[in-house]
Amino acid sequence: MPCPFAKLEEVYQTQHGAVYQCSNQNCYWLDFAGDKTAFRVADFLHFKKKVDSIDVASLIIDSSRHADYTILMPFRSERCFALTLNDLLNLRELLDGARFMIELNSVIKSCLKSTPSRA
Repeated sequence: MPCPFAKLEEVYQTQHGAVYQCSNQNCYWLDFAGDKTAFRVADFLHFKKKVDSIDVASLIIDSSRHADYTILMPFRSERCFALTLNDLLNLRELLDGARFMIELNSVIKSCLKSTPSRA
C-alpha cells in the first residue's frame, strides 16, 4: 500500500491495471490484479525484462498442466504473481505501455532542455 506521503502520478493505465510514478519515493507502483506493488526504478525495468523474456508461443503450444500458470517473483518484493496466459498478456501490455510513456516523457524533457528559449 502506498505511503500516505506518496505523490502518485499515473504513467499508463489499461482496463486491467495501472502504473504510477511516485516522485517523493522515486519508485513505480504497479496496480495489477487487485494488488499494488512498489518497485524501485531499476527493479521495475528488470521485472519488465523478465516478463518480456517469457516465451508466450511455447506456453500456448504446451499442453502440460505446468504451462497453465507462470509464476514470477519480482526482485526485492514480497509479491508473487501467479499468471494465466491471459494475465501474462495483460501484464505485458500494461508494462509495454508504461515503458513507452516513461521513454516518451524522457525524450520530451530532453528536447525541452535543448530548445533555446526565445525572449
